[in-house]
Amino acid sequence: MNIFNRRSGTNVNLKKFLLGIAIMPCLSAISLGVVLLPTLSAIAHEGHSSHAGTLTTPATPFIASSEYSFAELMDQAMLIMDQGMRIAPMNGDPDQDFVSMMIPHHQGAVDMAKALLLSGKDLEMRNLALAIIAEQQNEINLMKAWQQRQTMHSPGSHESVKPYPKGDLK
Repeated sequence: MNIFNRRSGTNVNLKKFLLGIAIMPCLSAISLGVVLLPTLSAIAHEGHSSHAGTLTTPATPFIASSEYSFAELMDQAMLIMDQGMRIAPMNGDPDQDFVSMMIPHHQGAVDMAKALLLSGKDLEMRNLALAIIAEQQNEINLMKAWQQRQTMHSPGSHESVKPYPKGDLK
């Protein structure tokens, strides 16, 4: 896979480019995060059952920029979403674990919609992207507010509802 080098105006092999970045002595913190992000994601694939002692926020925020192709922006949004979901703090409480993972999932949808707004031409899809941003951001805010309320109460004090018996969700 090749990427376009804006400095030289040429295409560069991605593996060689990343290798060059990895061995540069003056590597910035941002570049380090970009280089390590795929590695962190691969490590996170090892397992999801315990998140104790792991990072709680993705290393690199998504930035929708016309400097990148739509495909590159979508890949970046997916990578950040995947990392965020894999490092979400889990404590075994289904409600809390669900919300903890859904926040980065919804943020991924917001990020992808922003990428579409930069490149997409179809009015219907652009309107859908705007609606996704509004709705998903609203749901993120609701989930964060719920999380804050849970930290104010003792564990297990949130309203309890019986779960569906297995096999009832069709």
